[in-house]
Amino acid sequence: MASLVREPSLAPQGRRKIEWAKANMPILGGIRREFEAERPFEGLRVAVSVHVEAKTACLAETLRAGGARVALTGCNPLSTQDDIAAALAETGMEVFCWHGATPDEYRAHLEAALAFQPHVAIDDGGDFAYLLHGERRDLAGDLIGGCEETTTGVHRLRILEKEGRLRYPVIAVNDARCKHLFDNRYGTGQSAWTAILASTNLLVAGKTVVVAGYGMCGKGVATRAKGLGADVVVCEVDPVRAAEALMDGCRVLPMKDAAGVGDVFVTVTGVRDIIRREHLEVLKDGALLCNAGHFDVEIDLPALAALADGFDVLRPNVRSYRMKDGRTLHLLGEGRLVNLAAGDGHPVEIMDMSFALQALCARKMAKEGRSMEVRVHDVPPEFDDLVAERLLASRGAAIDAPTDRQRAYASTWEIRTP
Repeated sequence: MASLVREPSLAPQGRRKIEWAKANMPILGGIRREFEAERPFEGLRVAVSVHVEAKTACLAETLRAGGARVALTGCNPLSTQDDIAAALAETGMEVFCWHGATPDEYRAHLEAALAFQPHVAIDDGGDFAYLLHGERRDLAGDLIGGCEETTTGVHRLRILEKEGRLRYPVIAVNDARCKHLFDNRYGTGQSAWTAILASTNLLVAGKTVVVAGYGMCGKGVATRAKGLGADVVVCEVDPVRAAEALMDGCRVLPMKDAAGVGDVFVTVTGVRDIIRREHLEVLKDGALLCNAGHFDVEIDLPALAALADGFDVLRPNVRSYRMKDGRTLHLLGEGRLVNLAAGDGHPVEIMDMSFALQALCARKMAKEGRSMEVRVHDVPPEFDDLVAERLLASRGAAIDAPTDRQRAYASTWEIRTP
């Protein structure tokens, strides 16, 4: 099938952005050279549903370098960059996505990427898994297995596994140490605030920032907010995470109390209806609302629209809702994943680590997937070690090695004195 992209003439601009990312992704670059020699995907088809921007282009081209035929589509209607899609389509890759796709177009793009019957499916948020376990089971005839990039996607796959409905083995890339400890925390922390600041050009220092959710992503958002001089309030349902936020110097409040004191709200929970009508009704005039969770369900957008007389767009990626009571509430990125709907996503070096893991896991699935048990598999620990070691080497850092005596001490139950 021919690629479906919006503006093929943007390909040169997209290629320049890809080359910039590639120059700053040494870990993935090393894996690409290995794949070129090894050709682990020779004769295989790989479908990839990700945020289509420069870093993910480097992942897709790494898979192609390993012999794969790649079909690429988006995982969010607002995160696709049309110049990147055009650049990849120009190389002959099958690309099905464009920025601002309607729900019907978005679904059609996903189905187009699956229509060539992939052997390996790389997911970011579980859209492929949703189709392959539901209405488009017919497209899974050659499927060996998959890899999942995000917390949201892994959560849903584990539900399928628990219910006995998972249809193919999947590797939970998100749960690798070199993914969630870095991508979720440092990547989301920096990229969410990069997008917020670029969209608004407003000061953070002295404001009250409310972070809903204190998982790895929420920790990153809260840490960066404190670094920018904000007073940080955390809303949580987990008492242990709430206690951690308290020990980290944040105030901890339920959303019903936080709603009246916050200036900026960032939802990072993966759950729907975090900011609801009763919260919207008491927000300050001028409050900023944004979501850093995968789906646009954390802020009750229908309630926001119902409480307003309409909205103005005074800056790109900012909808200023005119509330019927005279207040104005500002929604960033249409309530979608703000760091990609209103920005370029995670820093290049962070995605170098994440996509190195993704490439290694895809190779493992291609080679071993037919004999793997149908369940959600952890990333092998040696993949984490390899990525971390190559990161350290790329930065000129080095670590100690334990002595034989230390190894012996650590491997016995006896407490020995000198």
